Amino acid sequence: MRRLLFFALAAPCVLAQAAPAERIALCFERQEVRPWRSLDGGGLNFELLSEVAKRTGVVFDYQSMPWKRCLEQLKANQVGGAFAVSFNRDRMALGAYPGVVAGTAEPQADASKRMHIDTYVLVRRRGSRLDWDGKKFHHLDGKIGFQLGYSVGDFLRAQGVATDEGSQRADELAQKLIAGRLAGAALGGGDTARLMRGPFGVQLEVLPLPLLEKPYYLVLSHALAAAKPQLALRLWDAVEQVRTSPAYRKREAQAMGGRIDAGQPVADRGGRH
Repeated sequence: MRRLLFFALAAPCVLAQAAPAERIALCFERQEVRPWRSLDGGGLNFELLSEVAKRTGVVFDYQSMPWKRCLEQLKANQVGGAFAVSFNRDRMALGAYPGVVAGTAEPQADASKRMHIDTYVLVRRRGSRLDWDGKKFHHLDGKIGFQLGYSVGDFLRAQGVATDEGSQRADELAQKLIAGRLAGAALGGGDTARLMRGPFGVQLEVLPLPLLEKPYYLVLSHALAAAKPQLALRLWDAVEQVRTSPAYRKREAQAMGGRIDAGQPVADRGGRH
C-alpha cells in the first residue's frame, strides 16, 4: 500500500518534470556588436539570456536577421521576442516592453529591467571640423548616416539634420564617411570600438560627447505577453536579477575593461532619449 501511495504521489511530479519546456523564438540583429553579442552566440547578451532561461525554465531559439526584418517579425508576432531593443513611443506598436502601460500620458519602459546600457557617438573623418557640443551640431556640411532601422534616426531627425539610412552595417557607414559621401555617422558604442580597432580607425575620429545613452531591453511579442502575462513578468524579473548578480557584473566588468552598468537610474547618466 505504501508503494502504491508513493507512486500515486510521485507520478504527478514525474509528469511535471517531463513536460516540455516553453520555447520562445528570439530574433536579434545579424551583426556583431561586442561585447554584447557575436554571430556565433557569444557575448554578454547571450550569457545573460542563458542564465535567464535557466532561472525561468524556458528555451530560447535564437534567429539572426537584418534588424529591420527582426522588428517587422516581432510586430507580426512571427517571433516570441527580440533582444537589445531600445525604447521609444513608436516602438510600443512592435512589442511589449517591461513596465510600459498603454494609454499613459508619458509611457516609459522600466529601466531596472534593461539588459544593458549603450551609447551612440558621432564619428567623423579625421581632420573634419564637424562637432557636437552635447546639444547641437556645428560645421555640419552634409548628411549624418545611421544604420537602417536604428532608433538614433529619430533623434537625428528631431535635430533637423539631413540623414542617410541606407546602410545596414557600421562598416558601410565608415566606408561612406571616408569616401566623403557623409559628413558624419551616428554609431553605437560597441560598433565604434570595433571600427576604431580595425583598419578604418586611422582615418576616423570619435567625438568625446555622446549623442545618446540608451537602455536596451528584451521585448516580447504582443501575442506572447497577452497570452502568458505571468511568464512575461518572470522573464523581465529574471533579466534584472541576472544583470545585477555579482557573477554577471564581474563578467560585464571583464568584458568592458572595468566599466560596468552600475545600476543607477538611466536619467542620471545623461543623454537619455
